Amino acid sequence: MAIEQMTMPQLGESVTEGTISKWLVSPGDKVNKYDPIAEVMTDKVNAEVPSSFTGTITELVGEEGQTLQVGEVICKIETEGANPAEQKQEQPVASEAAETPAESAEAASQPNKKRYSPAVLRLAGEHGIDLDQVTGTGAGGRITRKDIQRIIETGGVQERPEKPKTAAPAPVSAPKPEPKEEISYPASAAGDKEIPVTGVRKAIASNMKRSKTEIPHAWTMMEVDVTNMVAYRNSIKDSFKKTEGFNLTFFAFFVKAVAQALKEFPQMNSMWAGDKIIQKKDINISIAVATEDSLFVPVIKNADEKTIKGIAREITDLAKKVRDGKLSADDMQGGTFTVNNTGSFGSVQSMGIINYPQAAILQVESIVKRPVVMDHGMIAVRDMVNLCLSLDHRVLDGLVCGRFLGRVKQILESIDEKTSVY
Repeated sequence: MAIEQMTMPQLGESVTEGTISKWLVSPGDKVNKYDPIAEVMTDKVNAEVPSSFTGTITELVGEEGQTLQVGEVICKIETEGANPAEQKQEQPVASEAAETPAESAEAASQPNKKRYSPAVLRLAGEHGIDLDQVTGTGAGGRITRKDIQRIIETGGVQERPEKPKTAAPAPVSAPKPEPKEEISYPASAAGDKEIPVTGVRKAIASNMKRSKTEIPHAWTMMEVDVTNMVAYRNSIKDSFKKTEGFNLTFFAFFVKAVAQALKEFPQMNSMWAGDKIIQKKDINISIAVATEDSLFVPVIKNADEKTIKGIAREITDLAKKVRDGKLSADDMQGGTFTVNNTGSFGSVQSMGIINYPQAAILQVESIVKRPVVMDHGMIAVRDMVNLCLSLDHRVLDGLVCGRFLGRVKQILESIDEKTSVY
């Protein structure tokens, strides 16, 4: 017999932590490898975590509602068929405990001494905490967000003991953390309704705050005449639904136009990576799908290679998965650019928050009829739509964004009855 540890998996790009929303097993339960054992929620996806071993659950380390860093232990499983010698080596040996506590702490922390999650770096920076003075409690001595929060609450850094030295240097005092800023929240009054914040809403709030605080947002807008596109789609939508079994929406035309323009302007399909900008090869369009209390961003993979019909099918399938609660981790991963259908609820102008770590998000507003001055001074009623682009000004500038939007406009305004959706 051997005790194996299950750790919090990484359920998406840039995901550093997950919240256990529900345990599907209890101590004493027998599980097979790949059996689902827990439901975990991140800022990108809700997913079932499969067991990595066949055996018996001995301990649930993480509690429901608890947020753990990727790599932290969530439960322990007793497995069969392990080598007893290997099992013995994994346990601490009393006879080898001759090294000092300082040496033990230093050895334990060394493997991950310089690796910190974004949440740890952000909290430490906000409160002036010197991470070299912090002893981590995570796997391999890694400093976790809980370690930093504990220091913030206690008001100081617990310095790591040092080995005895022959010549002690002059003492250097560790920098004191700045006082924790008190946040004042509104109080409920009689008759008010208090709505608990769900884990999904907390994750959305955290991701949106990170995007707005880390990314220098800029914004631009362009209006597009989609009269011919509207007439063409309306003329074929009934026969398309009868033949294909799903709706041909306006949104599919917009996503296809954006995917085509991204291929011609690859700078838009980029991400900020500190000392470099990563220009992504694949064009994977994230689309925002809202429920009554949550927002999910599933991904249409390789959208530039798909027809308008193929994109329409994926929009329908992904939206159904969101409504049915069946969205998988893979459905949410790999997005390189986001298109948001804000026009679906009547918006005509808006500024989207960029879907971190992407460099831009395009808001497709409501199509409205407006009088427009045409060539030769004539006035006509046309179907017009605003395209609103939020951009990461570290990665993108106004010139390339203007040209990109201009190309999307050109593609949309050229759609007519000769355009094939297949």
